[in-house]
Amino acid sequence: MSNFSSKPWWMVPANFNAPMELYIEEEQEEQIFGRGDMYLRSIEVHSHSLIQVESWFTAKGQTRVSVVGPHHARQWLMHMFWSLGHPDSSQKAQGLQMLQRVQNQQLTKNDFGTSVRMQPNTGDLSLASRFSGTVCLDVLPAASFPWSGCF
Repeated sequence: MSNFSSKPWWMVPANFNAPMELYIEEEQEEQIFGRGDMYLRSIEVHSHSLIQVESWFTAKGQTRVSVVGPHHARQWLMHMFWSLGHPDSSQKAQGLQMLQRVQNQQLTKNDFGTSVRMQPNTGDLSLASRFSGTVCLDVLPAASFPWSGCF
């Protein structure tokens, strides 16, 4: 599934441009991907993406997470990561719901559309303090998303 076309997402070269990269703490890695990354494969399949998890990548012991796939899938996953790391309990609860959904079932056009409408406000630089390094999402030419790009 790529941009909701009949072609599988992995057959579209543009889905491999500008991977999303972020650095997370060990506890968040285990929360998201499970012990021994047991949920990694189901998250990849259900979100139409390929995720590389490199544990203990930095001197601080953080994990580098790289994601390739359709823009909407990377955006949805970024929103999930952002929500799970948010200090607000309602935002964190939303992130947990998103996590359970992607671990257990295929994401739909409706899921991706909902994520776009509920994007985090990146004017709030507290996101940058919870994720280390650079988080990049490429910008879709026909769309103007307020949090696409690097921050």
